[in-house]
Amino acid sequence: MARARNTKNPYTTLNPSPFFHLLSASPFTSLLFFFSPKKSPRTHNTTNNKPTLPLIFLSLIASFTILGFSVLCLIPSYQEPLPCSLISPSSSFSPILLTSLSSVSSNNRENKPRMAESVLVPLPVHGVAGRNLSEEEREFWQQPDGEGYKPCLKFSLKYRKDSMKISKEKRRFLVVVASGGLNQQRNQIVDAVVIARILEAALVVPVLQVNMIWGDESEFSDIFDVEHFKRTLQADVRVVSSLPSTHLMSRQTIENKLPYNVSPFWFRARFFKQLNEEGLLVLKGLNSKLSKNLPPDLQKLRCKVAFHALRFTTPIQDLGNRLARRMWIEGPYIAIHLRLEKDVWVRTGCLTGLGSEHDKIIGKVRNSQPEYITGRLNMTCTQRRLAGLCPLNAFEMARLLKFLGAPSSARIYIAGGEPFGGSRALQPLAADFPNVVTKEMLAQEGELTPYEYKSSALVAIDYIVSLSSDVFIPSHGGNMGRAMKGHRAYVGHRKYINPNKRAMIPFLENSSVSNAEFGSMVRKLHRNSQGQPEPRTNKRDRDVIAYPVPECMCKHGTGIF
Repeated sequence: MARARNTKNPYTTLNPSPFFHLLSASPFTSLLFFFSPKKSPRTHNTTNNKPTLPLIFLSLIASFTILGFSVLCLIPSYQEPLPCSLISPSSSFSPILLTSLSSVSSNNRENKPRMAESVLVPLPVHGVAGRNLSEEEREFWQQPDGEGYKPCLKFSLKYRKDSMKISKEKRRFLVVVASGGLNQQRNQIVDAVVIARILEAALVVPVLQVNMIWGDESEFSDIFDVEHFKRTLQADVRVVSSLPSTHLMSRQTIENKLPYNVSPFWFRARFFKQLNEEGLLVLKGLNSKLSKNLPPDLQKLRCKVAFHALRFTTPIQDLGNRLARRMWIEGPYIAIHLRLEKDVWVRTGCLTGLGSEHDKIIGKVRNSQPEYITGRLNMTCTQRRLAGLCPLNAFEMARLLKFLGAPSSARIYIAGGEPFGGSRALQPLAADFPNVVTKEMLAQEGELTPYEYKSSALVAIDYIVSLSSDVFIPSHGGNMGRAMKGHRAYVGHRKYINPNKRAMIPFLENSSVSNAEFGSMVRKLHRNSQGQPEPRTNKRDRDVIAYPVPECMCKHGTGIF
């Protein structure tokens, strides 16, 4: 069990996350101030003069002004974009701003949650000023340049006008069944909200399908804060906990054979008439079915769901935060999503690196369940590895960290399930980096007991601890890697190293390459892939959840509303 040492922290802390400065005054504050009654003067003019022409003219202007404000107030005020000008890390709280925020009634704060307060915010990154570090070590801990990009969810006027009708829908309902692991389910929940918006339907809280691999029977409410989910999306779609009694006997045809990468137009053409007639639509198997290339407003909605609406339950959030602080308080740390679980080796068709006995076990399972292998069936294990399709094992990850400049004293948090092969699977990494910990080692007695058979909750805890790390590295991409890439970008472009396995693995196999040559090559390969802003539009079909620039993030001063 890792314990915080009672020693002076040798690391200095940089500016806190930009989300600590995401607060802004309500637009109603200024309106109330404008229309508030003013104190009467001590002396009054008692003469009953008739109003002059200028006064009548000014009265007309005031009347039209009030009428204009009334029309604007019809648009839901809680459809709140994130102003870029208010989230600079170097900014500080204004006393006047804090006073105005504190004057908002608790009822308004509950019903109209501020966007900034709904984001899962990591602990601040550490600085390494004053430390005796080599040039490679200093480069390893250095954070990328965010280039001034900040969260900026500015929905169009048409979107907000349409929200007045869509957010009150009570006749058409969409039910979605999300399958897979937690991060795969998150993706499907995000798309479920967007599809509900496209079809102008109310969304029933998504159903999480029982995971056949891990046997997790968790429901949505076991992992995510349902009421927060509803409140955050109340201006976009109506979310209900269950179907109304009027729809319980509706025809329930489950649509589970959707094509991949379909457009909003396709969804409306295929289901809108059916939904109007039957009042209920059940969709299953949404993974990668909705196109990644959507109109700007729907891309922003994706970000709003992923980074704001899907908040973990309070017990999961609190435990994740405690573990993250136990790592953070002792200095900068690395989080590695190390995919060494048995099912990963079965699905990828790769060798474990643990010897022939372990490979035979995986081979038997793979032969008995060939449907689990994910594509490229015509490739051998060696071909898959050289093509970069296999997870990095502990030995390969240790080599990567070493030649990227990570100091041997670096603290490393391992996110992921129980590795196939137990502690032996982690031994090559622990040999070079002895300060390796897992959530089981960090947690105090009894803290993880409620989640002993809840793999989704354990993944959520890994997610929280990984988000606060100074450096994050996935060993095999996947849904967790993409989610972490986008979330770390959204909260300040924290360092994210995406291993270039295809270019790196052949050099690992070449014994003629010296350590110096290999190290130079590794640093050069990854210099431009460490979490810098990378526009989604640079390549087609990129997911905005992994690449929130430019639809969900804007440069300072360009996203004011």
